[in-house]
Amino acid sequence: GWKVLAADGSEVGEVDEVAGDSSVDIFDGLAIATNAFGKPRYVPSEQVAEITEGTVRLSLTREQIGQLGEYREPATSAEIEPDSKGGIGESLAADARELEGKVLAPTQRHEHSMNIWRRIAFFFRRLIR
Repeated sequence: GWKVLAADGSEVGEVDEVAGDSSVDIFDGLAIATNAFGKPRYVPSEQVAEITEGTVRLSLTREQIGQLGEYREPATSAEIEPDSKGGIGESLAADARELEGKVLAPTQRHEHSMNIWRRIAFFFRRLIR
């Protein structure tokens, strides 16, 4: 859990998860925890201003961070099924239209919520720090 700072330098939370594909060095964004009981919020990579050892500074104000959407875990490969042409293009376009207006991680196709065990582990991790 690296510290997350707003644009003015005030601490707003901790990094909960990094979204992207490490096998090809792609960084899509961050899931940040703003409090012990809330759900992590998704910060797109474009809003990350600076990363230093142990600290991530965002280009957002505290108020803008409060308005960020909930982070939703990406779909597993078992949940991604090819369309009739062997690709996933048609189904992704349909999903995008269906989910319009919701903030999702770029790799996500389905809505997911954190299961209870992940929430409990997250809660205790926050208490220990």
